[in-house]
Amino acid sequence: MKVGIIVGSVRTERLGESVAQWVYELASQRGDAEYVLIDLADFRLPVFDGDSPMRSHKQYAKPEVQRWSDAIDACDGYIVVTPEYNHSVPGALKNAVDSLGPEWLGKTVGFVSYGADAGVRAVEHWRQIVANFEMHDIRSQVSLGLFTDFNENGFAPQERRSGELTRVLDSLVPVSVS
Repeated sequence: MKVGIIVGSVRTERLGESVAQWVYELASQRGDAEYVLIDLADFRLPVFDGDSPMRSHKQYAKPEVQRWSDAIDACDGYIVVTPEYNHSVPGALKNAVDSLGPEWLGKTVGFVSYGADAGVRAVEHWRQIVANFEMHDIRSQVSLGLFTDFNENGFAPQERRSGELTRVLDSLVPVSVS
């Protein structure tokens, strides 16, 4: 079983990279799955302008999209590390999700969000989006506040956050296997 931890921001001054690294380090200690970091910024995806990806048979003309497809398709489930931008999902990640189709179908997803209001509105929107792909959405989530889980030195999660992440992973892994 392979779980992709997706860094969902491509901004140069982003917080998601350190959050995803924290998720990866804690998850990798579990031994219940293979965890891999998938950094959206590494793919440099173009703005989606093609035909429906559901008819693509996982074959894409643009090499960046094909690499993204291969990385996503190789996973059985995902932890999406998502910021909340303007009370919603980040545009680059939404574009990346929309660029694919069958790669997402029926897979399991959990969310780790961050923002001024802990990213909860982004996750609410993500839940509607992933329902379109019949994904199994884990109810537990980790919601990190910019004023409570970050400081002048960067990411500094509250002590309780590791327990919250454990609950997400405890729910995600069994569903991804079945």
